[in-house]
Amino acid sequence: MSGRYGEHDVEHYERPRRRTRPRTKERPSYDDAVDGSVITVDRGRFTLLVEGRRVLAMKARPLGRKGVVVGDRVRVVGDVTGNDGSLARIVEVADRSTVLRRTADDDDPIERVIVANATQLVVVTALADPEPRSRWIDRALVAAYDAGLAPLLCLTKADLENPETLLSTYRSLGVPWVVTHRDADRRIVGLADLQTRLAGHTSVLIGTSGVGKSTLVNALVPDARRAIGHVNAVTGQGRHTSTSAIMLELPASTTAGGWIVDTPGIRSFGLAHVQPEHLIEAFPDLDEMTEECPRGCTHGDDEPECGLDEAIAEGTADPERVASFRRLLAARSVTDY
Repeated sequence: MSGRYGEHDVEHYERPRRRTRPRTKERPSYDDAVDGSVITVDRGRFTLLVEGRRVLAMKARPLGRKGVVVGDRVRVVGDVTGNDGSLARIVEVADRSTVLRRTADDDDPIERVIVANATQLVVVTALADPEPRSRWIDRALVAAYDAGLAPLLCLTKADLENPETLLSTYRSLGVPWVVTHRDADRRIVGLADLQTRLAGHTSVLIGTSGVGKSTLVNALVPDARRAIGHVNAVTGQGRHTSTSAIMLELPASTTAGGWIVDTPGIRSFGLAHVQPEHLIEAFPDLDEMTEECPRGCTHGDDEPECGLDEAIAEGTADPERVASFRRLLAARSVTDY
């Protein structure tokens, strides 16, 4: 039986073990790490602003699947000179003060973070060419309230349509707005009002394609050079021109500081992550009226004992404001937008 294993040998055979370094729970302290902010993300590479320099970085392996998005405040090590060919490593992501997120659709359980640490959501919509999509606006507002961002309506192309019709829909919600249009010399009328509203904020600009968002970004930050598309005369829809989110600093000469985040055109805004009880918290006056609501009340039109209906009957609630809130509530589950 020479050259063969016997039965006894097989029972006691041990596979040779690969030599590996012993594992340790100790993590590097990264005492030499410096602070940075993520200003854009492209195929696993992150452009950061570190002490005024643009630095290219990748995510360190210990971060695992932890996502890093535009607006994140991070700690980085390695080459932070910003020179060509240099590459730093993101080793820590600070806690986020706000998170703007969406799902691909209302049946998708996976949330997608769009921007972190913003303070204001600017919903850009054209009054005509393309026609405004009120349900899309409603859903964008829901996302803003859920994220704890201050909403702002920016209505473009006011030379083509009177803004009052659309504004009357949102006035009872108390949403602030600015109105813009181009004059005969192609200058943007209302740009100064928008700059005033943006001052001191980190504002996320969102809008469907063709509403003039990139035009506004180029006017606000002249060296941004964002591509501008056109509206299809047949479909009435624009073509996506922005392909990735980017954070841009507003010129100090036009605002008292501030940043804007230009995002790709968003056709859909899934809200599977938004809960009714969280949404009403954005309206403290209405929230106070629901304290006696039955357990599980969604505060919608079909709730039999909702405190909002009682407040309307007693004359302590504005029926139009309640109706507007309930329209936003319904927008969470309306998919034909």
